[in-house]
Amino acid sequence: MSEDPPWEAPEGSWASSAARRRNMQAIRSRDTKPEWLIRRLVHAQGLRYRVATRPLPDLRRTADMVFRSVKVAVFIDGCYWHGCPQHYVPPKTNSGYWSEKVLGNMRRDRDTDQRLVEAGWLVLRFWEHEPSESCANKIATTVRRRRGSTDTRLT
Repeated sequence: MSEDPPWEAPEGSWASSAARRRNMQAIRSRDTKPEWLIRRLVHAQGLRYRVATRPLPDLRRTADMVFRSVKVAVFIDGCYWHGCPQHYVPPKTNSGYWSEKVLGNMRRDRDTDQRLVEAGWLVLRFWEHEPSESCANKIATTVRRRRGSTDTRLT
């Protein structure tokens, strides 16, 4: 019986093992459970939006929910990937790489916020651990306020 050769990471890979690589590749970048729950609750309130789209055509970044007519961009940030002050725990394996990656994500988030605000957009950011109901209510209230609507049944 022949032994398999030891695992080697592909050139330029960050993976410390084959199992770690599979695990990291399986992490979703969109349609996460927190996003899905918040979208469902906002939709139930009668609001319609675009999912995972660019608020600005020339900005190579997507928001989780976009209300284009009122210029509201919603981001639901994962605690690990975006450096939540309450829940982020630095990695034990390959910590230099991953910590720098998270810092880069945080810098990109601030840059995205700044660019959108300069273009007249309102940016709403929520952490994945925040209660979905309160996030959805804040989104709905904000969108309705920007539409100038006092009737909560209007979309």
